[in-house]
Amino acid sequence: MNEQKASGVGPSGIEVAYERFGDPRDPAVLLIMGLAVQMLGWPEGFCTELTSRGVQVIRFDNRDVGRSTHFPDAPVPDVRAAVAGDVSSASYTLSDMAADSVGLLDALGIDGAHVVGMSMGGAIAQTIALEHPRRARSLTSMMSSTGDPRVGQPKPEALGALAGPVATERDDVVERMVRTVRVLGSPGFPFDEAAARDRARRSYDRGYDPLGIARQAVASLASGDRTVRLASVDVPTLVIHGSDDPMCDVSGGRATAEAVPGAKSVTFEGMGHDLPRALWPEIATLITDLVGRAEASSPTG
Repeated sequence: MNEQKASGVGPSGIEVAYERFGDPRDPAVLLIMGLAVQMLGWPEGFCTELTSRGVQVIRFDNRDVGRSTHFPDAPVPDVRAAVAGDVSSASYTLSDMAADSVGLLDALGIDGAHVVGMSMGGAIAQTIALEHPRRARSLTSMMSSTGDPRVGQPKPEALGALAGPVATERDDVVERMVRTVRVLGSPGFPFDEAAARDRARRSYDRGYDPLGIARQAVASLASGDRTVRLASVDVPTLVIHGSDDPMCDVSGGRATAEAVPGAKSVTFEGMGHDLPRALWPEIATLITDLVGRAEASSPTG
């Protein structure tokens, strides 16, 4: 599948790098990745699992990662201050990133999509369902939370993996990415180091931007608690989480499922903050079953 780029996307008029898989006549599934991770975080094999079940898939780089628009002239993001409650250094919020996602659908001529988000991408997917309800045909929130600081918090080992000076040289960046993925990964499943290393190398070469990552982090912190608003979500919703997620405690997934009326919640034992290859078929089936139910209940389905 060839990478493409859409220009003038959303209210911000940014460029968005994306790839499209499957038959464009099939229901569209928009995959939204999390903090610091490019669209490569949705492995091609997982995308194939989805398309083999009768959907088309769009994966893309969020703003400030990979080959989508970066904002080097924006204010310097202060993550430490944002964690303490001062989000004045935010250049944008998750609402802006949700508008980017909807803008990509516009560019592709897609009226409505089944939005699937992982981690921060789950928060963006929730925001689409809240702020652009006619564009979300279903919602799948994975390894994510509601924005309530009392739930879904990282464990000390996760924070430790993210701490320390910023790496700049390619080899150092790749090694750090691999170590981080190992720490955040699923203890109940084999760690695929070769795949993690390949993805880290490709990610560095596509566009490594530590300040862009920090801008995303501040955007997430600046976007607040969605818990009360999530009660208004009126599309079929699936919440997926791992029992051993060190980056977003499983309490975040439980809170999300409790906040959205009628949401289905699935917790995988031994799963951390990643997509273990062994679970691709089951997760793909859960998502496409949700798509099928949503399509069947839609006035145009």
